[in-house]
Amino acid sequence: MIFSNKIKANYKPKRLAIKLNAKGEQFVAQNHPWVFSNNITKVNQDARSGDLAIIFSKNKNRVIGLGLYDANSPIRIKMLYSGIEKVEINSNFFGNKIENAFNKRTPLLDTNTNSYRLLFGENDGFPGLIADVYASVLVVKIYSEIWLPYLQAILEHLQKICKAKTIVLRLSRNLEQSKVHQLKNGDVVYGTLENEVVTFIEHGVNFSANVIKGHKTGYFLDHRANRKKVGEWSKGKTVLDVFSYAGGFSVHALANNATEVTSLDISKQALEIAVNNGKLNSYTGIHKTIAGDAFKELKKLIASHITFDVVVIDPPSFAKQASEVELAKRKYAQLAELGAQLTAKNGLLVLASCSSRVIAQTFYDINAQVLSSKQRPFTLKLKTQHDIDHPIGFTEGAYLKTGYYQFNDV
Repeated sequence: MIFSNKIKANYKPKRLAIKLNAKGEQFVAQNHPWVFSNNITKVNQDARSGDLAIIFSKNKNRVIGLGLYDANSPIRIKMLYSGIEKVEINSNFFGNKIENAFNKRTPLLDTNTNSYRLLFGENDGFPGLIADVYASVLVVKIYSEIWLPYLQAILEHLQKICKAKTIVLRLSRNLEQSKVHQLKNGDVVYGTLENEVVTFIEHGVNFSANVIKGHKTGYFLDHRANRKKVGEWSKGKTVLDVFSYAGGFSVHALANNATEVTSLDISKQALEIAVNNGKLNSYTGIHKTIAGDAFKELKKLIASHITFDVVVIDPPSFAKQASEVELAKRKYAQLAELGAQLTAKNGLLVLASCSSRVIAQTFYDINAQVLSSKQRPFTLKLKTQHDIDHPIGFTEGAYLKTGYYQFNDV
């Protein structure tokens, strides 16, 4: 395998002896993937990002876990292994983890789908590292310097198991500004990339992702199962897709013979992608777009007495930090209120949240409270989480929740 020389690390990681306070040891014992800086009581003074953190118990002085030291994050140690058995962190260790992750995705790969998340960060044992496959292109996004010394071995295992012809490396903003590597965001580090827009298949529906300039790795794969469901329930219906981005829900609805689909997003560029994604498939319905602030545009539609058989509202995260949680709750309530007014008689309202700080039960309670205040009977038809390629390995890893609300109007 011929990889770009850029991925070769210029730093050989050291082994660090680490001791934690009682709370830190509790995190490790519970297999939590994070150890915070204020949980560390002893560490080498010359510790650098990527060094192997060997965690010793406070009392018995035996090894209780292994992780990677991150000098630039309050999450100071990203855990790789918790336990007392002897484990070597080497190429085989990463290879076994990647193979385990791939095996979890097998049921999805048995469908007419060639796009999937192969590594979901902490949830697959790779804190701060994401790997998404789009047809024959593998896009790896890294969020921390900790992975730089191990990158070549990891990429070799990933390429081998998913048989990627091309590997693109995406970097977080912090990593882009780092001085300890030669990489650039969007570097093609294996094979060649003829077009930065890559087409792929999701449950028989064609899509595209810009793997160089698109958000995250180019597309959002976590809602795949929900998009399929919405598509199946959209046959012969009018559909409104709010915060549509690249038109995931819209395109599935069109491909499943919706009569009319409206994609609403603040980004005109995203709406152009949504329209083009639609054109990758054959459909007979009408595809409309609305560019603007969702809250304002929804109020305009209500004022015009327009309703839709299926309304999908899938906003970006409203609570990226704890101080934003209360505002996020109010926004979710507002969207449920607007969505209910836009959903036609006996229609379906789909409400989603990707704010991990707003837990699922809180989100469903907000929706139930708002919808119950309407003089319209409804049933909660379905509640869903992440698709199979986004396994939940720890509490904070569960961010996506979606409720399907069926109105039962007389």
